[in-house]
Amino acid sequence: MQEALKEASTAFEEDEVPVGAVIACNGRIIARGHNMTERLKDPTAHAEMIAITAATQALGGKYLENCTLYVTVEPCPMCAAALNWARISRIVYGCSDPKRGFSLFSPSLLHPKTEVSEGIRAGECGSLVSSFFRDKRK
Repeated sequence: MQEALKEASTAFEEDEVPVGAVIACNGRIIARGHNMTERLKDPTAHAEMIAITAATQALGGKYLENCTLYVTVEPCPMCAAALNWARISRIVYGCSDPKRGFSLFSPSLLHPKTEVSEGIRAGECGSLVSSFFRDKRK
């Protein structure tokens, strides 16, 4: 999660919503991403989507079985569906997103075999997002 937080900090510095993601496979990070929707002028350029693309390229295939996504904020429905299609084995996220998170949907948008761990360093992850939006409101 520390590496995902570094990615989120990079997004914050670039005036993007501070969400960061890394994908690990066999104990090593194979992909990184942070939100780039403003820079790319692309509403799909979420941290998870950037990381998924990098990971599939690193592995040479479209499936991320035996991989873990570490992301600072609960993935949105778009990202959850993409993670389903990629068959990610595990998702570890920091803070919940009660307005736009995938957990609002039933049945789950995730692949049935995907394991989920939540609340990892939630305070740090949530604080970064809160301070970003607090600064925007000033």
